[in-house]
Amino acid sequence: MDMMPRVKLRFAFFQGEGRVGIMKHELNPHGRNPVVIVGGGFGGLAAARALHHMAGEVVLIDRMNHHLFQPLLYQVATAALSPGDIAWPLRTLLRSQANVRIMLDEVRAIDRAAHRIELLNGEPVVYSSLILAPGARHSYFGHGDWEEEAPGLKTLPDALELRERMLLAFEKAERVKGTPEARDELTFVIVGGGPTGVELAGALAEIGRKAMAPDFPVLHQTACRILLIEGGARILEAFTPALSSRAQASLESLGVTVLLNCRVREVTSKGVLAGSEFIRSAHMIWAAGNVASPILASLGVPLDSSGRVLVEPDLSLKDDPWVFVIGDAAHCLSAEQKPLPGLAAVAMQEGRYVAGIIAGCVPKGQRTPFRYRNRGILATIGRAKAVAQFGPLLLSGTVAWLAWCFVHIFFLIGFRNRVRVMFEWVWYYVTFKPGARLIYWKDRRIKSP
Repeated sequence: MDMMPRVKLRFAFFQGEGRVGIMKHELNPHGRNPVVIVGGGFGGLAAARALHHMAGEVVLIDRMNHHLFQPLLYQVATAALSPGDIAWPLRTLLRSQANVRIMLDEVRAIDRAAHRIELLNGEPVVYSSLILAPGARHSYFGHGDWEEEAPGLKTLPDALELRERMLLAFEKAERVKGTPEARDELTFVIVGGGPTGVELAGALAEIGRKAMAPDFPVLHQTACRILLIEGGARILEAFTPALSSRAQASLESLGVTVLLNCRVREVTSKGVLAGSEFIRSAHMIWAAGNVASPILASLGVPLDSSGRVLVEPDLSLKDDPWVFVIGDAAHCLSAEQKPLPGLAAVAMQEGRYVAGIIAGCVPKGQRTPFRYRNRGILATIGRAKAVAQFGPLLLSGTVAWLAWCFVHIFFLIGFRNRVRVMFEWVWYYVTFKPGARLIYWKDRRIKSP
């Protein structure tokens, strides 16, 4: 067998550097095996697409068969959109890439010494280069038992569970109207004042009072209570203090109660203990903090407090130049030496950057460090209410909301999905009638009193 290192000449595009060039380098000595990508989220999908010209095989492993547009997941949870509007089969997205093979399986562990990935159901997969983009789950900061009463929002099953709870809340409240139980059913407590928590709070307030209340005339419109609990001094900490204040004012104009500097101490089936006050509620939603995938622990490398890998400037492991970690799984420092946020834009840029290194076979010592290009951040609060920050440019209100709509429509994959989502938004804007209010899990139907 030929054991001599192979040399290839390739065009390499480095998204993080913004540089195109021709490079000649030694291949990874394990180059006969496929490049393996774990995770079909924003980072993993971007990397797979950027490797479309690579001669070798690319294997994409995910435990779900679809790519999920997570920024709009809360709209599925609040019945504004259907699951098919924001999710697409990975095989369909990558069907034009002959060098990509999709595997529907769950990764159990990674054996770096053997360059092998252990799977839950299939045979182990051997890799030449590895891109880890397994994403993250919500963190309960050592209180995992709270998840049953206060589920988070990371996947389609999470969104469908929350949607069903919301819809059933009104059905139950109508049956016991005028009682403390009805008040508990229509009290929603959201823990965490980041983008997910803020967007959920605004959407629930609008849908609860503008869309659901007219269908339940025996329930007073103000019966629906939304509380947003944030442990810090302000919501949307990634934004400027001025935009955070505007966002809070917009939430409060919708009737949302915002509690700042308030930490949750206990979660029960009856409600939450926030600070020294117990808030009765039958529906709690967790949107505070993330924890990286547990499979990262099998790498045997240092992790931060959120379980993310402390990566090198080129997003590789310190002692393994052909294993890369990107997205929510990576603790990567910005030019200001601050950890990069877990945003879709960060993951996509990291995925394309790493794919450029692999496709160009760039040795460790010749890699330019990854640099994230911050093109701005946005968060929506409700209809014609949003905040946007593009460098020194600060926007709020209708203009920011239109920018938010444009950006999210632009990044949706597929013309059909863009048209459907735009139609749903226009219809809801005009009529306040969301079109995904279906309860279909028979084993979860309410029982007659």
